[in-house]
Amino acid sequence: MKFLDALLGRSRPKQPKLDALFGVTGAAITLEASAGMKPTGQAAVCFKPASGQGFAAASEELQGLLELAVKEAGSRVRVTDDRYGYRWVVLEDPDMEDLVTSVHLVNSTLEQYGFGPQLLCSVFAFADSSGRRFHLVYLYKRGTFYPFAPLDTERRDNELELRVKASLGGDLPIEPELGRWFALWGLPLG
Repeated sequence: MKFLDALLGRSRPKQPKLDALFGVTGAAITLEASAGMKPTGQAAVCFKPASGQGFAAASEELQGLLELAVKEAGSRVRVTDDRYGYRWVVLEDPDMEDLVTSVHLVNSTLEQYGFGPQLLCSVFAFADSSGRRFHLVYLYKRGTFYPFAPLDTERRDNELELRVKASLGGDLPIEPELGRWFALWGLPLG
């Protein structure tokens, strides 16, 4: 089948590597040491909600699993929709390992129920001592990360984004195409 796909010009999408999310814990240590950026204890998973009974059943199980994870880890969770029709599962936990595990749980549960195509990204928030923030974004369909550093009035701090990229080159698979470093305006993270 691979030969026929190549002959006809078809390509298969890159399979996500959810285990790459666990690299965020080590990346957080690198970011603190190299750039003074610490995790804020917030993360979110973004997906496009689907209609139908299967998605409703997955949502119920996901909510049940999240409640268990939250209870065990001492995390907080909330679900919100943005102005573009995407749903965000927002997690808060001061322990980075618990936060990463909860984000992985959300992604893998949706994937297990066949809703992997609706998953868009996972986002982890960081800040320095002056309050300057950036987000580490995992692109589900690409299996790569990129930094997003918003400023006021929907502008970006490109210098900070490139510094973070240089700091994390060995810790995480960084998205090589800068054109895919999408702006995520209106993130539901404080």
